[in-house]
Formats: sequence, structure tokens, C-alpha cells
Amino acid sequence: MSTLQRAKHQAKAHPLALDAALAAAVLTCMVAGSFVEPRHPGNVSWNLRTPDPLSLVLITLGAAALVFRRRAPMTVLVLTGTVSVIESVTGDPRAPVAMSAVIALYTVASTTDRPTTWRVGLLTMTVLTGAAMSAGSLPWYAQENLAIFAWTGIGATAGDAVRSRRAFVQAIRERAERAERTREEEARRRVAEERLRIARDLHDVVAHHIALVNVQAGVASHVMDKRPDQAKEALSHVREASRSALNELRATVGLLRQSGDPEAPTEPAPGLDRLDELTGTFRNAGLHIEVARADQGITLPAAVDLAAYRVIQEALTNVQKHAGPQAKAEVSVVRVGPNIEITVLDDGTGEDTTPDNGGGHGLLGMRERVTALRGTLTTGPRYGGGFRVHAILPVENRTATGEAPA
Repeated sequence: MSTLQRAKHQAKAHPLALDAALAAAVLTCMVAGSFVEPRHPGNVSWNLRTPDPLSLVLITLGAAALVFRRRAPMTVLVLTGTVSVIESVTGDPRAPVAMSAVIALYTVASTTDRPTTWRVGLLTMTVLTGAAMSAGSLPWYAQENLAIFAWTGIGATAGDAVRSRRAFVQAIRERAERAERTREEEARRRVAEERLRIARDLHDVVAHHIALVNVQAGVASHVMDKRPDQAKEALSHVREASRSALNELRATVGLLRQSGDPEAPTEPAPGLDRLDELTGTFRNAGLHIEVARADQGITLPAAVDLAAYRVIQEALTNVQKHAGPQAKAEVSVVRVGPNIEITVLDDGTGEDTTPDNGGGHGLLGMRERVTALRGTLTTGPRYGGGFRVHAILPVENRTATGEAPA
């Protein structure tokens, strides 16, 4: 820390000591000035004189009042202004008692608002200048009288300038603090969104493959003794589903580890180009699925492609888990205007007609994915049995001006 900075820190820590030092300096200047007699017309020299005892008392009172200028600025101004008026009326020649009033006026201007500074400054200038011009042996236009007018104006103007600069610096500091808080809140929001996105990806991967493993393991356990070939086929599907789950989990973890690599993939999950592979895994698990597509040749944005795939994956997982062993599912992917519509139906007769009613996050994750893309998701039981999942995803997200974002 430099000497200047250390001095500023000490001054802020001990304001009363600083004001006492200022009062002592002003007292010294006023006492020194009281021993000098103003020059006469035609005489360029200054003469020494002995000040009146009353002037020395008024000088001491004015300087002592400045010690408390921060605590009671208005009171100090009234006191210093009073002793200055008394000196203007009684002093001949006058001592520079008005110097203390100028300092007090500066303090008032630097600690109040501008309208108050204008009112108090004009009143102080008028009273001190009027008293100096109307009393004493000097003519009203004497330089000493005009100097009081000029110095009081300078004190008020300097105090207002200091107050304005202090307010400006404070406004900049507050704006910087608000910007910092905004950046921190934005960073926390992005972290929360990323955590939520990773949680959705992990849920979709694990729930899908574990559901298939559960079904195939149940089949293998049921036919192990009577039909070992079918049990062997079921176990091979278990092995395949486990391998796929591990691969997708490895891709997700690899994405997290390579977050600073510009060549790392931005999304670990596939899109609708792997829909046939997805439905094939469910067919291997014994689920009858019919797929209807009217979106061939459409290139979807990566986020929309991923969301569509995940919605179908989670919906079919729910069918596999909740719809019963004889359930059939229908999947349709259709381009309708600026949107792509995903529909998954089943005719399940299982007792659990509301997926995720046990506290799961499948439907919630689907809704979050769709809502994040400004789409809509409708889920609910079908009339006559079964469940329906219907998602509308905008292919092009447009701004308020109607222009597609880059």
C-alpha cells in the first residue's frame, strides 16, 4: 500500500482527527491573516498590525466549530456565519473569520442535495456579503467585500461538485455490483440447467435400458428350464441392452470430462435417425410396435432431434413398464407446418394407467425437454384404455421479429 493510500485509509478511519487537523490549519491561516493590514490605494506593501482581542476570540470559535463539521454541518455553518457577521460589523480592519464560514458552507454543500445547496449557499452569500458591504469603513465595492462573495460562491460550488462526483462514483460501484450479481445468478442458472439436462439424459438412458434388461431377465428366468434356447436369446438381449447402456453412459461421462475440448460432441444422445434401432430393442423385448413416419427428408435441429428421440424412448419405456405384457404401441412422427408432432399410443390394460405415479421423473423429464424448446406436451389416459403421449416441437424457433435465429 502506498503512502497516499495509507493516508486516505487513516483519514477515513479517523474523520474527527482529520477535521481537528483541518481546524488547526484554518486557525493558523486566520491568525496569520489577522496580523496583516490591507494595503492602501497607491501603496503596494503590506503592514503588520495587532489584531483585536475580540477578533482572536471569533477566530478561535470559528476554527473550533470546524472540528464538528461532519457531525452537524448546518449547526457549524450557522455558528461560523454568525462569528463572521460579528467580525464584519465590529472588526476594523477585519480579520479573515469568514474563512471558517466558507469551509462550513463547503461541508454543507458536499453532504446535502443540490436544492438545499442552492438555498443555503445563496442565503450565506447574501448575509455575509451584505454585512460586509453595509458595515465598516470600507466602501461597498471594496475588494475585501467582493472577495467574501466570491469565496462563499466557490465553497458552495466546490462542495456541490464533490457531492456530485461522490454520487456518480457510488452509482458506478452499485451498477458494477448489480452486474456482478447478475453474472453470478446467470452462472448459477446455467449450472442448474446443465445439471438438469444431464439428469434427464442419465434418466432416459438408464430407465430405457434397465427396463429392457428387466423384461428380458424375467423372460430368461421363466423359460430357463423348459426352453433354454429362448432363455439364451433373452440373455443375449440383456447383454446387448447392457452394452448399449454402458456405451451411452460412457458417452455422457466423456462429454463431461471433455467440456473444454472444442472437438468434443455437444450432445451424447442420438436422434430420429436411430428410431428403427430404438424400436428394434423394444421388439426384441416382446413389445409389438407400429411406426408411421411422414418426416422423411427433414433435417431437424440437433436439440429438436434429440428431444423427439427422448420423448419416444421414454414413452415406449413407460409402455414396456406399465402397459402390461400384451400391450401394443403405435409411434407416429409427422411434420405439420412449422412443427413436428410426435405421438405414442398404447392399448395397455395394466393396472398402472398413469406412468410415473410412483414418483418417477419420466413424464417430468419429457415435459421439461419439450418446454425448453417452446413446444407443448400432452399426456393422459386414452378412452377405452391405454395411454397417449403427444408432443409438438417447433422445427424453427423464431424471434419476436419473425427472423430465424442463427
